Amino acid sequence: MTQPNSTPRKFVLGVDLDGVVADFTAGLRPIAAEWLGVAQESLPTEVSWGFLEWQLERAGGYEALHRHAVKERDLFAHLPPMAGAPAALRRLSTHDIRIRIITHRLYIPWFHREAIRQTADWLEQHGIPYWDLCFMRDKAAVGADLYLEDSPNNIAALRAEGHDVIVVGNSTNRDIPGPRAEDWGAIERMVMARLSAAR
Repeated sequence: MTQPNSTPRKFVLGVDLDGVVADFTAGLRPIAAEWLGVAQESLPTEVSWGFLEWQLERAGGYEALHRHAVKERDLFAHLPPMAGAPAALRRLSTHDIRIRIITHRLYIPWFHREAIRQTADWLEQHGIPYWDLCFMRDKAAVGADLYLEDSPNNIAALRAEGHDVIVVGNSTNRDIPGPRAEDWGAIERMVMARLSAAR
């Protein structure tokens, strides 16, 4: 008896958004300068997690700025993409890779619908292909064969559970061991190498 053809399982790439696909620092910086009443050039681009270098405690702290940026300035709708990210993701999607966006953007209570709308609109505007859009703090709960992540805490949590993670390098994670990539050209090559090894 002939067995029906089974479709091979797709390689799942779990992709963080902020700091990986979207340039969160570049998008937040002009809003932060306005919020603080300082020149944008006075806010360094090399920052640690939580933007401690910007001294946001002078004006209510990071949470107050984040709430203002998302609710009043539509931050998630206007972030610039990381250089090369949209095109690289489009190329990767042609290799039968299932792109799964995993982000923890539901940060502001009673504002989830707007955060989701801004995110979905931004992905469509920049032509970023994806099959799944997951809003979750615990990224390990969303299965993927390989994760792209920049948050030191998320990288540690994923690796503690045995997941394969490429560190997307920026100033918040310089001390995190590799494998790491500093740009989307390197990310694309590393993802393709993992895909080849998995097949």
